[in-house]
Amino acid sequence: MQDYDDATAFLGHWGPFQQSVFFLLSASILPNGFGAFSLVFLTDMPSHHCLVPEVNLTQEWNEAIIPIKVVNGKQELSSCSRYRLDVVRNLSAQGYIPGRDVNLTDLEQEDCVDGWSYSKDIYRSTIVSEFDLVCGEQWKQPFTSTIYFLGVLAGSFISGQVSDRFGRKPVLFATLAIQTIFSFVGIFAPSWTVLSIILFISGLGQISNYVSAFVLGTEILAGNVRVLFSSLGVCMGFALGYMMLPLFAYFLRDWKSLLLALSVPGVIYLPAWWFIPESPRWLLTQGRVEEAEAIVRHAAKKNKVEAPQVLFEDYNYAGSEIVPKTDITQTKEHYNVFYLLRTTNIRNTTVTLCLVWFTVSIGYFGLSLNTSRLHANPYLSCFIAAAVEVPSYISSWLALRYLPRRLSVICVLLLGGVSLYFVQLVPQGLSYLSIALEMLGKYGLTACTSLIFVYTAELYPTVLRNTTTGVCATLSRVGSCIAPFVFELSVYFKYLPYILLGTLAIVSAFATFFLPESFGRPLPQTIEQMHKKER
Repeated sequence: MQDYDDATAFLGHWGPFQQSVFFLLSASILPNGFGAFSLVFLTDMPSHHCLVPEVNLTQEWNEAIIPIKVVNGKQELSSCSRYRLDVVRNLSAQGYIPGRDVNLTDLEQEDCVDGWSYSKDIYRSTIVSEFDLVCGEQWKQPFTSTIYFLGVLAGSFISGQVSDRFGRKPVLFATLAIQTIFSFVGIFAPSWTVLSIILFISGLGQISNYVSAFVLGTEILAGNVRVLFSSLGVCMGFALGYMMLPLFAYFLRDWKSLLLALSVPGVIYLPAWWFIPESPRWLLTQGRVEEAEAIVRHAAKKNKVEAPQVLFEDYNYAGSEIVPKTDITQTKEHYNVFYLLRTTNIRNTTVTLCLVWFTVSIGYFGLSLNTSRLHANPYLSCFIAAAVEVPSYISSWLALRYLPRRLSVICVLLLGGVSLYFVQLVPQGLSYLSIALEMLGKYGLTACTSLIFVYTAELYPTVLRNTTTGVCATLSRVGSCIAPFVFELSVYFKYLPYILLGTLAIVSAFATFFLPESFGRPLPQTIEQMHKKER
């Protein structure tokens, strides 16, 4: 039986054709690095207190009208209350001095009925200050990120099946366009509700673009280049976009200017449509042999090698198999998401992978969205969190090249989980050690993100690969939707978020023991080849 990798081996692994596909698809991931983590700056909450209108108050009362509260052992101005303005104005007019003539603890307080005054030390404006997402409306601040990730979740589920039905390339560019257009449209949102709807639609393109580019590159490239692309190519493209984000945010401290700047790279990239081919593997599964041949022959011409006269003319791909053309009508079958639960082997593998994806997602996004709280300078914190991803992706590439997949995933999950557990053991005065352990935990979970994409793609055949990746990504997005609220649990117990994330990582490491191994084996073309993988 003919094998795709054998049929196209004459192309080589690293000619001009593969190089252009590698770098163009890696570059398409840049907007993904911008997109998700722009919420770190867009939704950050500046220091704020009740706005005091221009009234005739003495300097002493102007300074004392905002109550002082003790939070975590530190004194700070109340964010959501002030002393009653009419009472303070009356006391000021009578010449009373706060703290000397008047006991401030006896004064009645009121809500911020005139709005809030926001500090502009770090940001000129954010979504929080624009739409007053504080005090009684504070729940909307993390929920804004959740709405975005709900869009990502919907996009993950839809794009995987649409991509398997209509092709990798159309979905890649359609979702990139959605992400770009709605990032720009968000600038004109008149209210938080409208902006939330726009962010939801923008989120549709976020992971969909990533998954489509990942699967397209995995199916076009071969050998060690495939491993390099799936572990370093797309991941370093994401990390580069992530590392550039705090640079943009530092110079553009108004949320609308930041959104505008982050929508530009997507526009620049759209002409790449004419330089990125469709996946020949996918075309063959659809019986479109002539189109697949045309792409392979173009690749041969670009690589300056001679293609055989016969490529796929005597065979065709129908459903999951390569069969003679005369047998297509008997073997063609459409596979959908329900096939992932059809047999015991596929079902067990899918459920375990979904757990690992969920754990990695909630941990990765929870730690990433928490970066603004790590250090007084959120731009530096974000850059450190982004820079940690570079060594994690390099180490995951080395692991993918030389180590078994199952062992690699277990090790990085245990590293991430144990590091997060140790955060609660750090003495109060060693804050930098806590940050180092948190970043070590992020290092482990980030490395697992890269590994699990490749591992999933290698376990499933061509007709189920994109659907499976989309479904796993969908389940993982449930984790990312919850992630913005994970660190809100610290109001109950400071280290509860770290204990929760560490426990999930360790449980997932144990579950990974029961997955099949794929290291050193060719990508499965048929369902039967997947079943033959030994545990």
